[in-house]
Amino acid sequence: MKTYSAKAGEIEKKWIVIDAEGVVLGRLASIIANRLRGKHKPTYTPHMDDGDNVIVINADKVQMTGNKRADKTYYWHTGYPGGIKSRTANQILEGRFPERVLTKAVQRMMPGGPLSRQQLTNLRVYAAAVHPHEAQSPEVLDVKSMNSKNTRSA
Repeated sequence: MKTYSAKAGEIEKKWIVIDAEGVVLGRLASIIANRLRGKHKPTYTPHMDDGDNVIVINADKVQMTGNKRADKTYYWHTGYPGGIKSRTANQILEGRFPERVLTKAVQRMMPGGPLSRQQLTNLRVYAAAVHPHEAQSPEVLDVKSMNSKNTRSA
């Protein structure tokens, strides 16, 4: 029995669209990371980019359990002495780029390396309910119906 290894010409990428409204952030990020890596396919090959293209809409309406919306802090450093900065998840979600919370969650659920960075380019996150990828005719993936724990009412 030989181990199957996908070739570049054999890879088929689908387009899927996910509505993030009312879905728990961590559970959604985990599902998206698996789709981007291609681990949901029987032809999964660890060293190839055989994941799907994922479009996420309504990223500003994502939910968090507990007090994470107020307590979860995102840090970054400016590069200057004493230049550490921080924002809470609530400040980012109500700010100019609310989709960055979901993008960071997905990025941190994938392994670091050149392949993961390339796979992250297949992720498109939009804060609104519209997206410019109708020409690709994406399939809808209903994350809410997968598990009752995936949703949370505000």
